[in-house]
Amino acid sequence: MEPTHAIGFANFFAQTDTLARVILLIILGMSIATWYLIVTKSLALMLEQRKSTRFLEAFWNAHSLAAVEKHIEEHHPDEPFSHLAWHAIVSSRHHERHRAGRLNEAGTSAEFLTRAMRRVIDEDNARLESGLTVLASVGSTAPFVGLFGTVWGVYHALVAIGLSGQGTLDKVAGPVGEALIMTALGLAVAIPAVLTYNTFVRSNRLVLARLDAFAHDLYAVLTTGSHIGDPAAAVPLKRAVVATEAVRGAA
Repeated sequence: MEPTHAIGFANFFAQTDTLARVILLIILGMSIATWYLIVTKSLALMLEQRKSTRFLEAFWNAHSLAAVEKHIEEHHPDEPFSHLAWHAIVSSRHHERHRAGRLNEAGTSAEFLTRAMRRVIDEDNARLESGLTVLASVGSTAPFVGLFGTVWGVYHALVAIGLSGQGTLDKVAGPVGEALIMTALGLAVAIPAVLTYNTFVRSNRLVLARLDAFAHDLYAVLTTGSHIGDPAAAVPLKRAVVATEAVRGAA
């Protein structure tokens, strides 16, 4: 009676050579990097969204830029909107005090403020995109790494079958089926990476769109010199900005 041929991942791993094991380690490394980025960036985005919501609520209901500045100093600008507001306020006041003392400060106050805000937005955009290159690379290359492992496994399986001289279906199907495990592992790593990459890209676009809209409102406040509101009348900032722009349009 012929011994039963064990089929499965354990048998496949036991019979693989050094190259196949290196490929498995590469796929494992890709999987670890992918899930690390998925977990860490998801948690970071959730925390930033909560902080941004709280800051925007405090910002639009503040009654002076000094109050906004004090709020940012107390809570530290650790999310895109407070980061932008802080640098915009500091840049505006810096230019008022020093004017065009250096080449990078040349131009009007509005131009200097625009450059400063654009620089901050670009920095936040680069920070939001960190790790996405890894996800895109894993999503595009993991299936091919797995396919290469499958081809290598099939080659060795066929060579072993040829040397043994037993070419029956049961002798061929087992080793070839085991080699296909590599392709399955590659796809299992690539699919979450691609889905997560698309999700993060869309989320970053939404954040940048909101940040750009906030930058326009903040620019209007800082360039017109309007206070966030009159404490006696308790006028929030956003209504003051809308009223200012309406008067400009009527003029």
